Amino acid sequence: MKPGYILPRVIRHFLPEKVTRALLLRGVIIRPGLETRAPEEAAARYQRELLAIGTDISGKHVLIFGYGGRFALACHLLKMGASHITLCEYAARPDEKANALLLPEFEKYLSTHFGKTIPRTEWITLLQGDIRELAIDPRLQKADIVCSTSVFEHLSDPSGILDALTGITNEKGIHIHFIDLRDHFFKYPFEMLTYDRETWTRWLNPTSNLNRWRLPAYENLFKDRFDQVDIQILERNLTTWNVISDNVLPEFKTGDAQIDSVTQIRVMARQKK
Repeated sequence: MKPGYILPRVIRHFLPEKVTRALLLRGVIIRPGLETRAPEEAAARYQRELLAIGTDISGKHVLIFGYGGRFALACHLLKMGASHITLCEYAARPDEKANALLLPEFEKYLSTHFGKTIPRTEWITLLQGDIRELAIDPRLQKADIVCSTSVFEHLSDPSGILDALTGITNEKGIHIHFIDLRDHFFKYPFEMLTYDRETWTRWLNPTSNLNRWRLPAYENLFKDRFDQVDIQILERNLTTWNVISDNVLPEFKTGDAQIDSVTQIRVMARQKK
C-alpha cells in the first residue's frame, strides 16, 4: 500500500463528476486523451490502422464511441473523406467553447444556432445516452467503422456495450479500439490490481470508473463476437510489473509476465459472428 496513492485516489473517488469533467477538459491534474488533446493526430492514427489492412476512411460511415463532447475528431475524419460520422457519448455534453473554435475552418460540417455550435446533420449525427438503449432504434444507420480511444477500460459493462455496438455495425464493418490497461494514476500503473473488489469499489475507483480488465479478458470479449481479431500490444511495463507482481491479486495474473505487464493495446476486429 502506497500512502502517496491512497489519498489522491480517495479524493478522486469522491470528487463530483462536474468538477472532474472541468479538470479533464482543461487538462488540469487529469490528462485528456489523444482524441481530445490532438484530434488531427487521432484521425491520422485511425487512418493508418485502416490502410494497414487495405482499406481507408474514405466513403465510410464512422461511429466514434465516447467522443468526449468535442467535434474536432469528426471534422478531421470528414475532411479525410468519411461520408458520415456518428458521435456517441453517455455523459459528456458538447463542449461549446472548444467546438466554437472549429469555425470557420469546418463550417462545411458545423453551423451555429442560437449562439451554439451544432453539427450539420447531413454530416454528423449525435447520439446522447446509453448505447445499449440507443442501439435498439431500428432507424439507426449502421456504421462501417466503430472506433474508440481510452473508453473501454472505463466501461462497467464491456460485454453488453460491445454487443450493442456490434449490432449497429455493418456485416463487413471494422472495429478499432485503443484501450489503456493502466491504473490512470499513471505513476502507479498496476497499483489498482492490489486491492480487493470491495475496497476498490467503495473507496478508490475514480468517478470515471476503471473496470480493471486485463489483456486476456479483452481477447475473449472480442473473439466471442468477431471471427477476425488482431490485438496489438502497444506498450508493456515489465520493470514495474516485476516490482509489484507479488502484491497483485491472483485474479489479475496469468503467470506470464509478458502478458500481465501489458499496459496499452489496440484491438482490430472484423467479420461479425
